[in-house]
Amino acid sequence: MPGKRIWVLLLLQLSCYFSSGSCGKVLVWPMEYSHWINMKVILDELILRGHEITVLRPSSAIFVDSNEPSSIKFETFPSSSNTDEMITVFREFVEKWTYELPRTTCLAYSPVMDNMVVKLSDAWFNICREAALNKELMARLRKAGFDVVIADAVGPGGELLAELLEIPLVYTLRFYPGYTTEKYSGGLLVPPSYVPVILSGLSGQMKFMERVENFICMLYFDFWFETYDSKKWSKFYSEVLGRPTTLLETMSRADIWLIRSYWDLEFSRPTLPNFDFVGGLHCKPAKPLPKEMEDFVQSSGDNGVVVFSLGSMVENLTEDTANAIASALAQIPQKILWRFNGKKPDSLGKNTRLYKWLPQNDLLGHPKTKAFITHGGANGVYEAIHHGVPMVGIPLFGEQHDNIAHMVAKGAAVQLDIRTLSSKDLLRALETVINNPLYKKNAMWLSTIHHDQPMKPLDRAVFWIEFVMRHKGAKHLRPLAHNLTWYQYHSLDVISFLLACVATVTFLVIKYCLLAYQMVVKKGKKTKRE
Repeated sequence: MPGKRIWVLLLLQLSCYFSSGSCGKVLVWPMEYSHWINMKVILDELILRGHEITVLRPSSAIFVDSNEPSSIKFETFPSSSNTDEMITVFREFVEKWTYELPRTTCLAYSPVMDNMVVKLSDAWFNICREAALNKELMARLRKAGFDVVIADAVGPGGELLAELLEIPLVYTLRFYPGYTTEKYSGGLLVPPSYVPVILSGLSGQMKFMERVENFICMLYFDFWFETYDSKKWSKFYSEVLGRPTTLLETMSRADIWLIRSYWDLEFSRPTLPNFDFVGGLHCKPAKPLPKEMEDFVQSSGDNGVVVFSLGSMVENLTEDTANAIASALAQIPQKILWRFNGKKPDSLGKNTRLYKWLPQNDLLGHPKTKAFITHGGANGVYEAIHHGVPMVGIPLFGEQHDNIAHMVAKGAAVQLDIRTLSSKDLLRALETVINNPLYKKNAMWLSTIHHDQPMKPLDRAVFWIEFVMRHKGAKHLRPLAHNLTWYQYHSLDVISFLLACVATVTFLVIKYCLLAYQMVVKKGKKTKRE
C-alpha cells in the first residue's frame, strides 16, 4: 500500500506539471492542538491533489511537528519562547477556563476572561512579530511565489502575511468569541433574536429571558471583551504595512471563510457566498481496531462499549473527579475504553481500560459502540455525528458548552458539569443515552443529515482553496458592506437625510400655514375696520 500511494502521488504531480499550472503553492499559518489536527486534514488532501504545501511554524510550536513524516514542507523561524513555555500558557488558559471561569452568564466572564487571555495574546503577538519582522524569512517567502495563504483566524498573523506577500487569503476556523471576527471582518449577520452567540451556552428556540441574555452577550462581546489587544495588534499591523489599518480591517480582506461547522450541529442562520460550512471534514469511515483493542470490544457481548475521551488539551483530572467517574463506569454493564493520562483511579472497575491514546473515529464507527463521553470538542462531536453515536457531554472550555448545548437541544446528548460531577450524575446520564432509544434515533438522524450533502465537506473546502488559486482571489464573493462605513452600513446617513427631508417639508408646511393664517387674520381685521 505505501508503494502504491507513492505512485499515486507521483502521477498527480506529473499531471500537474504537464497541465496548465493548475497545482499551486500554499503557505499555511497554523494554530495549535485540535485546530492543527483539523487543518492538516485539508493540507493532506491538497498534497494528494498535487499542491505544494509549506507550513510556517515557530521553533516553539507544540503540535505542528516538523519531524513527523509528511510531504508537508515546514519553514521554521526562531522564536524567543520555547515549546514548554507555550504549553504552559495554553494549559493555564484551559485550566482557568475549566475550573475558575464563572458560567452563570456570559457577563460573569468579565474580568476573569479578560485577564485570562492576556498571556495567550502576548505569546501569540510575539510569534507573529518574530515572523513578520524576520527579513530573511520574508525574502524567502516572497521568492517562493505562493498562490494563497491558509490561516486559522483564531491565531492572528496569516492575514498580515497575505498582505505582505500580496496574495489571497483563506480562513479556516470553528468560531471566534461572540462571532466578532466573522461579524465585523467577514460581514456575517448574527441576529441575536434567534442566533445564539458563541460562548453564551444558549441554543435552539430561545425564550424571552434567554433572548435578553443573548442580546446582552452580544453587546458584551461587541463592545467589552477582546480576545486580543486590538489596539496593540492594529498599531503593529499599521507599522509593518506602512499605512493606517486595524486588525479587523486586515482580516476583512479574506477571500473565503471555511467554518468548521454545519447544519447538523448549528441552527439555521443567514450566511454569505464567501462563507462555507464544512464541519466534519476530518470524518472518515472506521478502520479495523488493533487486535488487543478489538478483542476487548468483542468481549462486551450484546452490552457493547462506551468510548470516553476529554481531548488532547486535558491530561489530568482531579483525583476526586477521576474516582467519581471510575465509580460510575464500574456500575454499567458495558465495557469502557477511557483515554486517560494520570494516576489510576482507586475505584476503577474491571470493565474499564485506560489508554493514553484512542483511535477515536474507529471506535465511534464500531457497531458495538453505544455511547460517547466527550468534552464537546468540535472534532469529537462531529465524529459522533458522523457515526450516529449519542453523547454524554462534559464541556470544559471554549465552544464546547455551545456544542453540547446544541446536541442536547437536538436530542442526541445529555450534559453534565465537570465542577459538580458526581458518580450518580454520570451513571444516570449514561443509562439515559444508552437505554432510551430516542437518543440513538436522534443521533442517527443527525448522521443522515451530515452524510446527505451534494459534496463532502473536505471536497468543498479543497474546492474553495483551489478556486481562490485559480482566480487569484474571490473578491467578487465578498459583501459590498466592506466598502461602507459603519454609519453607511446601518443606513444612518440615509435615515438622517430622510428625517431632514421630513423635517424640512414639515417646517415649510407649518411656515406656510402660519403665513396663511396671519394673512387671513389681517384681512379679517381690515374688513371690520371698513
